[in-house]
Amino acid sequence: MSQTLLPPGWVEKLCDPYAVLGISVIADDRQIFKRYHTLAKLLHPDRHAKNCNPDQKLATAIFSHLINPAYQQLKHRQKRLIAIAMLRSDARVSEQKPLSSQSAIAQEIMKMSTPEAELFYEEAIACYAEAQYKSLDQFYQVTQQITILNLVYLRLHKPDLFLPQKAVAIIPEVEVNPVELTLTDVKPVLTNYAQRHYQRAIEYVRLGKWVIAVQELRDAIKLEPNNSDYYALLGLVHLKQKFMGMARVYICQALKLNPQNSLALKYAPELKIKLGENTNPKSMAKAVSIAALLSRFTQRKGSQVKC
Repeated sequence: MSQTLLPPGWVEKLCDPYAVLGISVIADDRQIFKRYHTLAKLLHPDRHAKNCNPDQKLATAIFSHLINPAYQQLKHRQKRLIAIAMLRSDARVSEQKPLSSQSAIAQEIMKMSTPEAELFYEEAIACYAEAQYKSLDQFYQVTQQITILNLVYLRLHKPDLFLPQKAVAIIPEVEVNPVELTLTDVKPVLTNYAQRHYQRAIEYVRLGKWVIAVQELRDAIKLEPNNSDYYALLGLVHLKQKFMGMARVYICQALKLNPQNSLALKYAPELKIKLGENTNPKSMAKAVSIAALLSRFTQRKGSQVKC
């Protein structure tokens, strides 16, 4: 797909600057700049031309007509508040629609408690951002999904959360490095399909490929929902991504299933988990279900985007 101009309607429909950049609606100055810098390296005309990519013209158009304007709007705090106000207006309009008429992802989030929705939102934004610009053919659909997430999130929070002095980052900047895992930490024994997912996840964790590792572990948990090793490693992956709430949930579940799980015991102190602490079974079931939810949306209708 190579075009001089953007497809009709893209500029009008992709009007959420946060979604265009692939960031949460409470991203701070540092996060906004860092994301823009990352996208500039991926799509800037000077850099993209060197790759001889057939999508060069589309990449240039996206960068010039969508990413640059979005960054110019969000780098100024006053304009940022205006953007939030406009998104809040859109969120109020969507709130008036029957839940059955809204997207499946919106329906699922609105059923969650606020803490559960927080956890899902931060993970989903990170996952979509990872996939957003890897395939320009999928950019439009992925960006629309991020917009839906942002609108639902705004429906769940009070306006004063977005005052400048209140702005805090949901996804903090973090240097991610490959993880050194020893044989005492994990058990890479191949006995079935679940174990094969687990083994692949171990390799991805060692390489620091968090998103792929999460997917493998989710698939393992679907097949063997009572294996503590899978939850423990998934907790570690979330910890390395600085998703502390999710990390704590999964490490707690690993210890609930096996109080002697070596990997869970190793990281429990860092998450301030007291040994013997219980996790609400219903909350855990919901956490697992929302963890699997994102992959269903990113793979539907022939999409090639995988998170």
